[in-house]
Amino acid sequence: MKKLKVAVIGVGHLGKQHARLCAAIPEVDLIGVVDVNQEQGLAVAKSCETQYYEDYKSLIGKVDAVNIVVPTKSHFKVAKDFLESGTHILVEKPMTGTVEEAKELIKISNEKNLILQPGYIERFNPALVALEKYQITPKFIECHRLSPYTFRSEDIGVVLDVMIHDIDLILKLSNSKIKKIDAVGINVISGKEDIANARIVFENNAVANVTASRVSIKSMRKMRLFSEDLYISLDFQKRDALICKKSPKLDVKSLDIDTNKVSTLADLSNYSFGDLLQREHIRMDSADEPLRKEIESFVNCVLNNEKQVVLAEDGLNAIEAAECILNEIQANLQKM
Repeated sequence: MKKLKVAVIGVGHLGKQHARLCAAIPEVDLIGVVDVNQEQGLAVAKSCETQYYEDYKSLIGKVDAVNIVVPTKSHFKVAKDFLESGTHILVEKPMTGTVEEAKELIKISNEKNLILQPGYIERFNPALVALEKYQITPKFIECHRLSPYTFRSEDIGVVLDVMIHDIDLILKLSNSKIKKIDAVGINVISGKEDIANARIVFENNAVANVTASRVSIKSMRKMRLFSEDLYISLDFQKRDALICKKSPKLDVKSLDIDTNKVSTLADLSNYSFGDLLQREHIRMDSADEPLRKEIESFVNCVLNNEKQVVLAEDGLNAIEAAECILNEIQANLQKM
């Protein structure tokens, strides 16, 4: 069996999970791990039975692919160096810190025919994957992604650190260009925004309301989707989904519903939802790791030329939207 020679660049909180999974995936030969913290790097290398390197440049030309899990401010430099040497890239979100940097990486990857995959783990969350059969076109999306302060990713604010996950999903699900964004945000602990809310209006008139916080007491990663005849509640943390739709066996006469006034799910709000809705609760196996699915997808793209689940252009689109949100936040702060 052909194996992909891989190195993990950055083995902090998330990077060590990348290394653990790369060491466990049969198609991967984990050549080494890199970290500026020698103690941390040596410990991860030992646990994964691989080599430790202090400088990522020591691995250029020695691997087929790298997982880049360093702070966002270093994504562009590390990714560019490996792309220019002919190495495939899986880079954690956000792909880069700016739109211009993302465009340059995409240009290099296209010229050299290399895989450049942004690390949007929620794309591989079983709760989201289970919805593909419904082909929902949402009219309204509501997202809450909250967590306590971790003292990590302090080089970026909550929009690029946390909200970016939901921005990516919203862009995928809406399947429309953005028409307008209103956003507010404040810093509480760090020098960047720690709480933010954005209202995104799309050209197809869909609306998304997105809230992200990294100074909350409890963690929450939820999304709700509303269409004309379907309501979906996703809990990314629990990896489950609740799907509600009009019951095909609905006995309209017994509920005394005026059918001339009922055309959408919203029109049924005055009636008993217990009688009106058909429910499906999907709960996934907690052992089904989205991060492993993400890495396996990347490996299969490189080894077997499989279609990318997350394109480099998806990473660019998310950063473009995030920059618009950040600009709105700054504009509103200046008005205070």
